[in-house]
Amino acid sequence: QVQLVESGGGLEQAGGSLRLSCAASGSTFSIYVMGWYRQAPGKQRELVATITSDGSTNYADSVKGRCTISRDNAKSTVALQMNSLKPEDTAVYYCNAEGKLFGNSYRSWGQGTQVTVSS
Repeated sequence: QVQLVESGGGLEQAGGSLRLSCAASGSTFSIYVMGWYRQAPGKQRELVATITSDGSTNYADSVKGRCTISRDNAKSTVALQMNSLKPEDTAVYYCNAEGKLFGNSYRSWGQGTQVTVSS
């Protein structure tokens, strides 16, 4: 499978911007989809954005027009640029990778990085 390490995040004011990055290691050739999910206190983990190996993207309605996901297949990295931040964007953000290895599908998660947006 793969291991994921996130970086970025932190404290930002509403209206500001943050960039999250995630680096994959291990059997990165097997990754098909990479993405970002988030979990706010007391809430379930939810999708933010995903990107496939051929560049197809999918965004949650709540971040459309404010966030951009990008991927570098050669470097096995995925990034999330977040603009026009809102307090409701406050959450732990998790990097995700999905793929298939030796015929078995897998889903890997990073350790999470905190994003806090102050009003």
